[in-house]
Amino acid sequence: MDDCDAYEEAAWNEFQSKRKAIDQVNHPAHYTRGGIECIDALEAATIDLQGIDAVCTANAIKYLWRWKHKNGLEDLKKARWYIDRLISQRE
Repeated sequence: MDDCDAYEEAAWNEFQSKRKAIDQVNHPAHYTRGGIECIDALEAATIDLQGIDAVCTANAIKYLWRWKHKNGLEDLKKARWYIDRLISQRE
């Protein structure tokens, strides 16, 4: 193995390591805070809900979960929209 091959192998290994560390599809950082994945929390929070109640509850939690690490105020407003929708259906 010459120096060029060794460099390419090292670069490839570093790329693979970083790719595994930051998996934006399966385990994005903004959904894996606190030792639990957001999807698992959503499943637990909506276990006894159905239809639009489950959707609105899950979405509100999702946006509250990630707001600080993704879209800030925009995510807080989205969470509020889903909470307001749940409230309006009960008034």
